[in-house]
Amino acid sequence: MDKQELGAFLRSRRERLRPQDVGLPSGPRRRTPGLRREEVAVLAYISTEYYTRLEQGRAPRPSGDVLAAITVALRLTDTESDHLHLLAGTAPNRTGLHRRDVRPSILALLERLPRTAGFVTSAAFEVLAWNDLAAALMEDFAPLAPDDRNLARRAFLTPQGADAALYGLSDTAEFRLNVVMRLRTTLARYPTDPAVTGLVDELRDASPDFTRLWERNDVQATHMLTKTFRHPAVGEVTVDCDTLTLTERDQCLVLYSAPPGSPSAEALALLSVIGSGFGRDQQMA
Repeated sequence: MDKQELGAFLRSRRERLRPQDVGLPSGPRRRTPGLRREEVAVLAYISTEYYTRLEQGRAPRPSGDVLAAITVALRLTDTESDHLHLLAGTAPNRTGLHRRDVRPSILALLERLPRTAGFVTSAAFEVLAWNDLAAALMEDFAPLAPDDRNLARRAFLTPQGADAALYGLSDTAEFRLNVVMRLRTTLARYPTDPAVTGLVDELRDASPDFTRLWERNDVQATHMLTKTFRHPAVGEVTVDCDTLTLTERDQCLVLYSAPPGSPSAEALALLSVIGSGFGRDQQMA
């Protein structure tokens, strides 16, 4: 049970709710945002003292019934509820290290995908495997050190700062937000993995933007269905973005494709010919 993280998460979820969201009258002017602690306690059918101790990190581990009641009171989503249980230590929690070895069948699949940029990321956003088209669209990961293949570091620790576009992406800000939310759930699953804890500490120390987003305690990542890259060699490329979860290794297979016959499909076809050595490397230099 991570008492401090549990308290911070509960507090952040409470402060985002308004009385009218849960059927309570607004009443007089409030000094703090969101619901009062006593209001959450009433909605969850628990004592105000106990709920206050939970937020302050002083309470013993709550039961599953208490967490279920708090989930309803705070209007948590399924993802937020899972995260709450992980923090409370009442759900199966993965220990040890997150996996970095990619199944051979997935490696073979990457090479067989026609005109589709594909790559595999770990639970901590390390790019573990990729095909030639992904290297041409984004960058050639082969010469990079493993730490430099991490998309979270690329998103927040670029020399250009928080306003820089990652690989020319039009939705870099949305991608950064999703990185933070997914890393928070990853940290809850692998609380003893030095690669995960070290990455989060590094980003919090070096990036005010990451720290600001981290302190929001959000865990509900959005699904980005399309992305637009601005590539120095072929111009604007809009792709469909499909992310497949490889559950048994806690990895993601990310696929970028474009509708046949579209200008973006033609751009991907051109990239598959010219490869990764033209344009993008010059931009990254």
